[in-house]
Amino acid sequence: MAFLKENNMDKEIIGPERKRYLGHTDQLMMVVIDFYDGPGEAADPPHSHPHEQISYVAAGELIVHIGDDSTRLGPGDIFTVPPNVAHTVQLLSKHVRLVDTFTPLREDFLK
Repeated sequence: MAFLKENNMDKEIIGPERKRYLGHTDQLMMVVIDFYDGPGEAADPPHSHPHEQISYVAAGELIVHIGDDSTRLGPGDIFTVPPNVAHTVQLLSKHVRLVDTFTPLREDFLK
């Protein structure tokens, strides 16, 4: 996989008004997630995973909760999540686009 064009990608529906698509190498994965169900009255349920994660906010505004810390982020902002740390988001705008990177690969995201 060298070139991936958004218009040619199959987008996986991961929830009501939520879609993702991804690309990966042997060691690194990038996932684009579009949320169209904001703003949310509360944060999503927290989750954790053994992967390192760095995320870029491409569109919209949200509150990111990582462990005991929370902050409001918008377009151009980045957040990092260490392995096995509970984290979640609360959408503040109708549409939020996150670009997540993971290492190692999220095998659970592969078909």
